[in-house]
Formats: sequence, structure tokens, C-alpha cells
Amino acid sequence: MHTKTVILFDLDGTLTDSVQGITRSMTFALEHFGVSVPDLTALNRFVGPPLATAFREMGVDEADIEAAMAKYRERFSAVGIFENAPYPGIHEALASLRNAGKTLAVATSKRWDYAVRIVAHFGLAEYFSFVGGSELDHTRTDKAEVMAYTLAQLGNPDPATVCMVGDREHDIAGAQALGLPAIGVLWGYGSRAELEEAGAAALAANMDELTRLLGVL
Repeated sequence: MHTKTVILFDLDGTLTDSVQGITRSMTFALEHFGVSVPDLTALNRFVGPPLATAFREMGVDEADIEAAMAKYRERFSAVGIFENAPYPGIHEALASLRNAGKTLAVATSKRWDYAVRIVAHFGLAEYFSFVGGSELDHTRTDKAEVMAYTLAQLGNPDPATVCMVGDREHDIAGAQALGLPAIGVLWGYGSRAELEEAGAAALAANMDELTRLLGVL
């Protein structure tokens, strides 16, 4: 990993702890469609994957998926988007990577306009050359598609120089689909077992471990 000079970062669960805003907004939408959520933590596993998948698995009728997503956005765009915070040490880690000459970008399944607002709000924008996400019409939610799009905006760097950093199996699978290695971070929403089973090339338990894996001491 020391030779990787282009680093793609997931957003939710990797850069910021966004679980409260996402799960509260999901609950707002689910209850509108008669789906009870007695325990917010039951929704934690849906932080990261595309939102439509989460609503399907929670029992929303297929015909109501689009309306449920609209209801989610009603609360998330106004309140939930900033029920969120950067993980401790993330500013320092990103600064050290950037100062070491790494090119950094965000690749998230979240809508790109939300991702841009979050990155700017928490003072992270200065570290990233590009923030890639899904489109407003919910296209390009597949992680491999987001990553490929983000790399295209960076000029399609040599794949041998690229690494993905994320906290869920979808991040690892997206990287593998493009023939790229991925580092799984253990401070997010995916377990060690999930990341190992997905085939993460390495795991980082904290920011120091992540920067060391990427060749910055």
C-alpha cells in the first residue's frame, strides 16, 4: 500500500460518523409508510449501501420505494445531513496524506450534492481533489460505478497507484470489481469479519494505522 498515490475514501463510516442523521431520517420515512422501528440501532447496517436497498429490506413495498426515498430526503436535507461529525483524527490523517503528495478523493454512494455539502461543512474539502457520488436521479449508486466515475474525473490514473478506503463490504467489492485493493477501517459500521470476508487487502483500527499502511509515518 505504500506505493499507492491516489486514495479514494468512502464517506459515511469512514470520514464521518453519520449514523444518527441517516437512521433518524430512515425512521421518519419508514414510519410514514407504516413500518415500525423500535430500535434505531437496527438500521445501522444500512449506513453505506444504497438507500433503496435498505427500504426494500425493511419491508417497504416496491411501489413505494421512490416515495420513501423522497420522504427520507425531506428530513435528511433539512436536519439529518449535519447530525454527523468527522471521526477524531481524520483532519490530521488527511492532512498528512495530502502533504505526503497523495491525491485524495471521495467516492460515496450518497448523492453527490449531499456529499459536497457535508465535506464542506466539516472543513474537509481542502483535502480532496474531487467528491464523487450518486446522481440526483439515484443513478450511479453502485460503488464500483461511483469509483470508476471518480477516477475518470481524476484523469484515470494508473490502477496500480490507486487504493480504496472504506468501512463496509460494498467498498471492498467495488474496489475488487475494478481490480483495486481496499483498506477496511474498523471505526465505521462494518465489522472485522465483514471486511475480512469481503477480501479487504488490509485493515486499519485507527488513523495512525491507516496512514502507516499508506506509507506516511
